[in-house]
Amino acid sequence: MRFLLRLAATALAAHCTPQAPLSGQLRQVSSFPSGQVVWLVQPQGFSDIAANFTGKIIDSAIVAPDGRFAFAHMPDAAEPTLFQLVVQPRGVRYPNRLHDEDPLMANYMPFVWKNGEKLSFTADALTFQASAALQPLNADNAALVRLRDLRQDAFKQYKTLVPVDAHDETALPQAEAAIAQFRHPLMQFADSCNRLWPALVAIRWVSPTGDFERIPEFLARQCNRWKQQHPHDPRVKTLCELGDTTKLPLLTGYTVPDFPLPLRTGDTVGLHRLLGQRLTLLDLWASWCAPCRRENRDVLVPLWDAFHARGFQIVGYALDSDHNTWQKAVEKDGAGRWPQATHLQGDDAPLLRALRLTTIPANLLIDAQGKIVAKNLHGDALRALVEAYLK
Repeated sequence: MRFLLRLAATALAAHCTPQAPLSGQLRQVSSFPSGQVVWLVQPQGFSDIAANFTGKIIDSAIVAPDGRFAFAHMPDAAEPTLFQLVVQPRGVRYPNRLHDEDPLMANYMPFVWKNGEKLSFTADALTFQASAALQPLNADNAALVRLRDLRQDAFKQYKTLVPVDAHDETALPQAEAAIAQFRHPLMQFADSCNRLWPALVAIRWVSPTGDFERIPEFLARQCNRWKQQHPHDPRVKTLCELGDTTKLPLLTGYTVPDFPLPLRTGDTVGLHRLLGQRLTLLDLWASWCAPCRRENRDVLVPLWDAFHARGFQIVGYALDSDHNTWQKAVEKDGAGRWPQATHLQGDDAPLLRALRLTTIPANLLIDAQGKIVAKNLHGDALRALVEAYLK
């Protein structure tokens, strides 16, 4: 009888103990023999979100043998604030290191919290982000969970599309297409989400390295959207510094500069004089670029043969530095059918700088007035657009 009374008293005391502002329980804790620590990390700006080694370490909680952890005190947050919970083995040197190469195995989860809230996490220790469940869900965290699920599904699909040999340069267009498909649902989420924190996480997850060269329209669109709603927010200001259209590659809808191009013939001609009657592909390539050479032979030659008579033109611009090597590549690929130009300045090519690009293969589809109608299409997608446009 005394034992039962003691048990009841213990249960009552546990029930009456106030819940910590942030607590949770991990499963699979035995996978970390040395034990685990959950770290509370706060991104200090837009570029810190989901970034390695940059978030400010706020606090830590040792994971008990049964997987439980709790943070009895949280920093003052009068407004909803983004934090990240990061799971690490005990003794780790860099608590704010995020394992994110494989999102299915990511060791952190972003969440939004403010003063007065109580939040509970449950997750598997080895797949923390993928399995994290939060209760209760405010609007920001519900959006973050939905974003997490979109990212997980997109990455699973990406793994089926990315080339097996990541070092095969000729498979670069296939790899780029896989990345574009992975990004698509994250970009759609950012475009439609009306919560700033989840949208910023989505933007960072679209390109964790901060490289938006292939999707400058997306970044500019996000800047324009959020600066209207939060014009003085420092995170939005950082976003707009990255989304400055005077620094980004030329956007779709912009007019390409009438840049003087030194041609194979020895003449220097303005780009606009080389444009086709209806549509022109400005192809940026190099003799040393394996996927560029393959596209010359397998895609561009048949495309020019099929559609040139209907008003389609190609203008090639090479990032080469040796004249003979460039000429031999043009001839071998059959790419002498269309105008070819180069400044013979290698990666420091003036046209590349004018277009604010750094990566090849790259291309612009330009209408007869010099306006960009599409960018960086390859293979079947390129042929489909040309055929549809010329109809």
